[in-house]
This record gives sequence, structure tokens and C-alpha cells, in this order.
Amino acid sequence: MLHSIVIPCYKSSKTIRKVVEMTAAKLDEIGRHEYEFILTDDCSPDEGATLAELKKLAEDYPFVKVISLARNSGQHNAVMASLNYASGEYIIAMDDDMQTHPSQLPLLLEEIEKGYDIVYGYYPSKKHSLFRNFGSYVNYLTVRLLIGKPKDMRTSSYWVIRKFVRDYVIQYQSPYTHLQGLFLRTTRNISCIPIQHFDREVGESGYTFKKLIQLWSNIMGYSVVPLHMAAYCGYFFSMLSILGAIVIIIRKILNPSMAIGWPSMMVALCFFGGLIMLFLGLIGEYLGRMFLGMNRNPQFVIRDIITHENADHHHQIHQMVKQYKETREESSNP
Repeated sequence: MLHSIVIPCYKSSKTIRKVVEMTAAKLDEIGRHEYEFILTDDCSPDEGATLAELKKLAEDYPFVKVISLARNSGQHNAVMASLNYASGEYIIAMDDDMQTHPSQLPLLLEEIEKGYDIVYGYYPSKKHSLFRNFGSYVNYLTVRLLIGKPKDMRTSSYWVIRKFVRDYVIQYQSPYTHLQGLFLRTTRNISCIPIQHFDREVGESGYTFKKLIQLWSNIMGYSVVPLHMAAYCGYFFSMLSILGAIVIIIRKILNPSMAIGWPSMMVALCFFGGLIMLFLGLIGEYLGRMFLGMNRNPQFVIRDIITHENADHHHQIHQMVKQYKETREESSNP
């Protein structure tokens, strides 16, 4: 049975070789000798260092396929690019920084063979910063409220899915990818198991505050609950304003000398004006995403696909060019 390991790569020139080699060794150790690695360079801003290392891996190992994206698309879209080229019966997602450690892989594979469609590894104790952990908690609450994520389901970027799940997920073409949302609308036959979370070996997380907000907002594409909330808030505040108006009229009748307060009126105007702008922005976000979807804004743009065969061919050409230059330099310097 073929296993596909998909890894989005972003400034990972110093760690990705270790991830690939340790994962391949672990799979061989547990008797799973059929595997492929789909490594997607998400246009890493490191002057080509990550892509160069990925090309070397493709030269060295026939089971490595490299996808080079023309622009940065984000982790979830980079995973989607890998999923489109994965052909295994089991597809395993890992990170490129050794935090999703190969030593934990047998636990995930044992769990999915119990009959589950998706298995997540989750971390009882995370090695993330306080800010990142808070962002994860907010994302957890949002997914629970908007798309009905089960209360006891805990997730991470370390998971295994069956091929039919992948076949359905890659039909999604919008650029606003949120893998949890796609998985949950595919199947609810999902398990999660505790695994150890390791320290990042090199560098820092590529998730800035802006990127975390963008990822969090992507979940809106899988639910109309925010629109329902806007309608309910409209009903609530409409009734509240009617009741308030009735109270003011009664009080004015009972006490004609009562002055209507200008400050309270301005506070109410500002509050309801802000509420209206908030929900107009929410509706505008939905309309904007529909517009971009109709314009077929791509999830990712592939610049090149590198496999063992064409990597070796490119290497031979590079060597020939290098030898030619050296020969010319020798002939021009007698």
C-alpha cells in the first residue's frame, strides 16, 4: 500500500532533509516500504535556498517529488497543491520543522487502520508561544460554533487521511482553503490521538498575526452562521429599540418635564451605527469571496514540478555548463 507524505515547505532549507530521511527510515522500520514524498515550496523568501535543497532531495531519492509555487499561497493552499499530486491510499501531512516528529507516525497509522477516515495527532502539551496557543484556542472555538466541530475533537497539522477524502477535498477550488472545514464536511468518522510535540529545531513560525487572522477568517467560507447571527442581532436590537421607545413615551407622558438626554442619544447612534457597519462588512466579505470565486482566483500557481528523473537531467545539464565554463576559462588563461 502506497503512503503519500505531503509537506508544505517555507524557509526550511536546514530541516527538510532531516524530516524526509527520518520519516523514510521510520516507515521502513515499521514495514511500510511503499511511500512517496510530495514537497511543496511555498515561494520561500530565502533566495532559493529551500528550493535548492528540495531539488537535491529529488536528485538523491526517486520517491521525492517537488512542487515549486510561483507565489506564496499560504500553508493550507500549499498542502492542497501537494494533495493534487499525491496518489497513496493513505495521505500523511507533516510540517517541515521537525515539530511533527516522524517518531509519532506509527501511532497515527495504527489508529487509522481501526477503520477511521481521518486521524489527527494532537498535542496535550504544545511548544508554541502563548500568543500562538491563544490563536489556536480562538480558532478551535470558531470552528466549533460555525461548522459544528465535535467538542472532543482536537486537531493539528499532523494528520492521516484516506484516499477518498483527498479525492473529495481537491474538488474545492476556492483560494480560501481551510482544511478542517473541508474534512468535516467530507466525513465525521474522525479520530484524534495524543502525540508528543517537539521543539522547532531552526527558526521561528512563519505565521504572523496577519496570517493567523487570514486563516481564521477562511472558515467563514464553510458556514452561513455569521449571516444568521447578523439577522438575529438585527431582530434583537430592533425589538430592544421598540421597547425603549415605548418606555420613553410612557415616561414622557407621566412626566412632561423630563428632558431627553443628548449624550444617551449619541451613544445609541454610535453603537447601532457601528453594529450596522460591522454586519455590512461581514456581508461584503461574503460577496467579495463570491466575486473572487467567480473570477477563478487560483488557490496556487505551480511554476515547476521536479521529480527524480528531471532533477537528474537538470543536474547533468548544470554539470555540462559548469565544465564548459571551466574549459573556456582555462583556454583564455594560458
